[in-house]
Amino acid sequence: MVGFNTSDRDNISSNYICITCLLLLRDPVQLNECGHRQCQSCINTQHQCPVCQTETSIHEVMIDRAFRRDIESLSINCVFCEWNGILQRYQEHLDQFHPNPKCQYCNQQFDSHNNLNQHQLSPCQKDTVDCLLKHFGCSEQITRDTKEAHYLTQQHQHPLFNATNLIKSPLNRTQIDIDRSQTTTTATNPAIVHLHQHVNNEPLRVQFETLIENIPQLKQSTEDSHRFLAGFKLNQDIFSQDASSLKEKIDDLQNVSHDGTFIWKITNVREKMSDARSERQSSIYSPPFYSSPTGYKMRLRLYLFGDGNARRTHMSLFFVLMRSVNDAILKFPFNYKVSFCLYDQSGEEKHVIDSFRPDIKSNSFQRPRSDMNIASGIPKFLPLSMLEEENSRYVRDDTMFIKVMVDMGDMDKTLLSYVFSLNPGLPIDVQQIMIEEESERRQRAANEIIGEQPD
Repeated sequence: MVGFNTSDRDNISSNYICITCLLLLRDPVQLNECGHRQCQSCINTQHQCPVCQTETSIHEVMIDRAFRRDIESLSINCVFCEWNGILQRYQEHLDQFHPNPKCQYCNQQFDSHNNLNQHQLSPCQKDTVDCLLKHFGCSEQITRDTKEAHYLTQQHQHPLFNATNLIKSPLNRTQIDIDRSQTTTTATNPAIVHLHQHVNNEPLRVQFETLIENIPQLKQSTEDSHRFLAGFKLNQDIFSQDASSLKEKIDDLQNVSHDGTFIWKITNVREKMSDARSERQSSIYSPPFYSSPTGYKMRLRLYLFGDGNARRTHMSLFFVLMRSVNDAILKFPFNYKVSFCLYDQSGEEKHVIDSFRPDIKSNSFQRPRSDMNIASGIPKFLPLSMLEEENSRYVRDDTMFIKVMVDMGDMDKTLLSYVFSLNPGLPIDVQQIMIEEESERRQRAANEIIGEQPD
């Protein structure tokens, strides 16, 4: 099966376009050698990238489930009607409302949207196009299967004459004798007959005949040039995307944390909320962080407008375990408590704090076999009413801050509010000392209370 066709395909980021069928990716896979993505069904048997020609072993072709989840949340428009929705629901819409689509050019009916797309991968022969000599005066619109017959018509000959004068510069210096009263009937090609009727210069006539005989080759050369330019533009777009992705990875590395804690600064919250509400981009990911220099690799996934049953009512916050180079020596399943804190920026320290302990039977916490495991966490982390209210204490200057802490030492839950109230500007070792001292102080206070109780 090839990709999906939509009416707004040209406005969608080329990140989501298959480099083979040039449609929206269906079941995307990534070629690990070069990083380019294709539909799973579009990969050729040699697993050779059509853009950079890099050979990729079958074992290095990865089903990109995380990317598939992202693309399924894209907002798209149906190619047949006014329907708008997310890509995940598009196939269901097509099957229900357009089960037997017709080609708009040849009117042939197909039993599925996919078969129509396959038909249109090669231009339909009934597609109407402009004559190649449109800019030389031939304004005729023709179907692809009648182009050769059109090239032999009298209507096409005058523009051809104009094109010839421009292409063959020596002809511009040749004295052409026009004698409309003379005709030549020996040629069998109607186009040559027409030229013979108007040109009695033998060398010029030979050049005209040669030019007309080469029109198919000129046409093929023009189409090859167009394909080359289209491929060049696609390569340029992909290069720009790769450069942006590389910059993002470098930025992530500069801010990476290796102590199991991470503060995620989220900017342009208003715009991201709008994207989540319209399902243009329902979720965003934090940069990766680590439990130690050789530890677990992790990130957060945030649904600003909620996910699943919490959609439209709560902000959903999830933890994602990622594949890392050290997984072979780490212990799985991952079973350390994860705590989240959404900072109150008003100064009143009314932070939103919540925790969860992993379900070690869930695939989310087993050793990752792809780039990322399925996200797991707290679907109803914060009511949307608290986030969207005017002058929300959690969003200031269109920015919010979320801290995550992976607890390797099974900290008492009552300490969490104290831990998250500490000044994030303090060095981690200083914060750790303060946490230990606070824990000891609370333990002493508890022991004193127990000692004061009557026997």
